[in-house]
Amino acid sequence: MADTILPLTRPEGSLATDFHLSRRGMAGLFFAGYALSTGPVNADAITTPDDGLFVRDVLIPPLRAEGDYRIPGYIAMPAGKGKHKVILVVSEVFGLHDYIRDVCRRWARAGYCALAIDFFARKGNAAAAVDFDTVKALVEAASYQQVMGDLKAASMWLDSRPDIGQQKKVLGDKGFADMTSVGVTGFCWGGAIVWMAAATMPVVKAGVAWYGRLEKPAPDQFMGGENRPWPVEIAGSLNRPVLGLYAENDGNIPAASVQRMNDALAAARLTPSHIEVLRGTSHGFHADYRASYNAEQAKLGWAKATAWFGKYL
Repeated sequence: MADTILPLTRPEGSLATDFHLSRRGMAGLFFAGYALSTGPVNADAITTPDDGLFVRDVLIPPLRAEGDYRIPGYIAMPAGKGKHKVILVVSEVFGLHDYIRDVCRRWARAGYCALAIDFFARKGNAAAAVDFDTVKALVEAASYQQVMGDLKAASMWLDSRPDIGQQKKVLGDKGFADMTSVGVTGFCWGGAIVWMAAATMPVVKAGVAWYGRLEKPAPDQFMGGENRPWPVEIAGSLNRPVLGLYAENDGNIPAASVQRMNDALAAARLTPSHIEVLRGTSHGFHADYRASYNAEQAKLGWAKATAWFGKYL
């Protein structure tokens, strides 16, 4: 599969015409900062340095040709030579913004090759949207089939040993991604995608889902109108280990929903998959740029996620 890095083509910044991409394809490429629709950025927002890392904004071919469109992404990995186990990072509804990039760098510092992509860029820029109604429209325009196809395209791109500008003498020319050890993690909207990826993508060996919806919402709720499978529906056949890290006080995901998922996983007895509820937390407790952030429990959750991937990848 072809690949592209995003160089700075002009001192004042690159233009769409510099890359010969469709207008829609450009929508998600160049946003810098945190998602605008979430309000003021929390003073506790974490910034992970990239020294000692190889980081790039990249463009990834979709599963099937869509004209000039490429999926925007961000990759981070250790700068040292060798193949690295892979973590696919799935965003919240706010798309590819600084928090998700920082999560990639955190995994890179732990020794992984981390890749996040923008699932919503075909229609617009969720990160740059200033109101949630716009975000909602962009997310609902990204069908389940498209999202899972984009995640598969991302894994295929990694497996193709793309040349993204790394120094050959440092990283080698045999590829940088160990595709025998691929994990997936995601937050909120992305948390639900983690369960489905672990159930449907053979390349995925393990997952960590952060407070992702487990059951189909009511028709009048966000995402309630989409005809797609939900995690509780596949719990009985899940054959990859997934750890769920969920909030004690989540207005979007009731305790009864978590209990039904845990019961289904336990009854199937196929994997050690289960959900842990972190006390004193609300939805989005890992999102350090938001008011919902719980530093103590986010740190505990990260330790659990690190241990999970350390064991199962």
